[in-house]
Amino acid sequence: MPTESTATFESSLRTLDVPCTVTTVNDFPDALDAAIEAPAVGVPLDIDGIDMDDADVMRLPSTGQLADAKTGVTPAALGVAAHGSLLLQSSAEGTEPVSLYPPRHVAVVRESDIVPDVRDALERLDSEFDAGRRSAVFATGVSATGDMGALVEGVHGPGDVRVIVVEGR
Repeated sequence: MPTESTATFESSLRTLDVPCTVTTVNDFPDALDAAIEAPAVGVPLDIDGIDMDDADVMRLPSTGQLADAKTGVTPAALGVAAHGSLLLQSSAEGTEPVSLYPPRHVAVVRESDIVPDVRDALERLDSEFDAGRRSAVFATGVSATGDMGALVEGVHGPGDVRVIVVEGR
């Protein structure tokens, strides 16, 4: 059963027109297949019991595969319920380009990694920041800019974002 934070996260994502699927470990392959548009690229998800072995997703893509991809699949370190934001951390495998370059980004987050607000997210990240181990960005919905005089979506990143929440993890 979804937690209060998960329900708030789903509601916040709906206001951003971001589809969200809450799934079990067993049903994850079907949820992933439904969310991707081929060709798809991805980085390791690092979630126990979850992999992309049976999915049509090229892991650790070359620059050519990344350029041709329609979907990028990455883990999200956290989901921020109040805003529908995802915390994306840098990785040697290339989380940033895989989450930003393809027109569609599919983020996979553990239900246990959905926190109520940004303050809670920063508290969870304190030790990592103190150790200087990673950089991270909060992403909320599709990319958008007002630099062109009007709000334009999808200019600096994906124009289509989808979220998969894995229950019990």
